[in-house]
Amino acid sequence: MNQSPLTLEICETGEYVYSKGLSPGKSGNMSVRSHDTVAITPSGMSLGYMKPEDVVLLSIDGKKLAGRKKPSSEFQLHLDVYKNRKDVQGIVHTHSPYATGFARAGQMIERVEGLKKSEVPFLKMVEYYPPGSMELAASVSNGLNEEDVIILRNHGLVATGSNLFEAALLAEFVEEVAKTQFISRVLSDMEL
Repeated sequence: MNQSPLTLEICETGEYVYSKGLSPGKSGNMSVRSHDTVAITPSGMSLGYMKPEDVVLLSIDGKKLAGRKKPSSEFQLHLDVYKNRKDVQGIVHTHSPYATGFARAGQMIERVEGLKKSEVPFLKMVEYYPPGSMELAASVSNGLNEEDVIILRNHGLVATGSNLFEAALLAEFVEEVAKTQFISRVLSDMEL
């Protein structure tokens, strides 16, 4: 059995993310790092229904250490971020409806109080690359050099944190920001 603190953390946070509607169905993935070991969600499985034995353990170089399933197809994205950002210990990639709606429409999400301070008024959006591709992994890793969260055009978002739950909370916050901005734009276009 694969019941380490990392695998339990993945399962608990996966339930939370799924219960909030941030990654419906079998969408999304997440990982947590401890030193040179990364626990990552399995490929093709709902974040809300994982068991510890479903979680895959990888070395920071991508070698499978434990787990009976295949790791998420986005595993290289996670590993590249960890290699570039020593402060990041958790990563959550979601397909939440409002943030993904902005991403699919090519519309920027405004940076609000509560998000990392920056002179840039909008959250960074990277160009579309196929899921699981090396191009996507490099684009996200580079985009997160100065940011804690990034929007993936036509795809969703990736949030990071000093631990996995902090990354999940950031993804949830960005979804609420996108929802509020969507409602605000709709209401401002309405005639009373």
